[in-house]
Amino acid sequence: MWNDGGGIPKTSLKLVWTDQEQNEEFFIPDVVLMGSPNTPYPRSWKKHQEENNLHKEDINMKTIYFAGGCFWGMEAFMKKLPGVAETTAGYANGRTENPTYQEVCSNTTGHAETVKVVYDPEQISLELLLKAFFKVVDPTELNRQGGDVGEQYRNGIYYVDVEDRPVIEAAIEKEKQKYANPVVTECMPLACFYDAEEYHQDYLDKNPAGYCHINLLDADEFIAEEMGEESIC
Repeated sequence: MWNDGGGIPKTSLKLVWTDQEQNEEFFIPDVVLMGSPNTPYPRSWKKHQEENNLHKEDINMKTIYFAGGCFWGMEAFMKKLPGVAETTAGYANGRTENPTYQEVCSNTTGHAETVKVVYDPEQISLELLLKAFFKVVDPTELNRQGGDVGEQYRNGIYYVDVEDRPVIEAAIEKEKQKYANPVVTECMPLACFYDAEEYHQDYLDKNPAGYCHINLLDADEFIAEEMGEESIC
């Protein structure tokens, strides 16, 4: 047991989290038990929930995490959508702490290249964000998108608000009706997220001719079709 100086005793331990639906296990690093020993909170989960609550209290923002192949294109695509206030490229839901890009690409960490999206729900709903996500992601591709192959390129949606789960599941069910092949998109709580190296942030802004598996013009098309022409800046 230890105390953080705020009078709250905590216990630090390591857990393996089991996803019954996917029938697989993955390592949750650095778990902290707060109060009840039956209520484990990964430090990363607690951190991001606190950030999300801060957004809610101050400026009514929400946060969702999208994995859909190389995060360069996914971040650039999401940034174009009206109502998206902030994006961060990073690594999510893996087995190791503070992974590097090289480690993630080695297929040994379990992390997915993921984009953290902070958005204003009064300008764009989670339903619309999910629709935009599936416009540029093939949900039937296992551990790949476009020409990128590997566990880090799997497609998934990771949430910090429990009430978002049924919305995500409903969107995935809609996608299942469109494909003959199984839809493999993950819907899971965010277990951990680590910011990618600085050179990955806003990569296509810094490197306009850089590689992108997503057609970024799809964002303009989506805005015009789903949000109205006036939303295009």
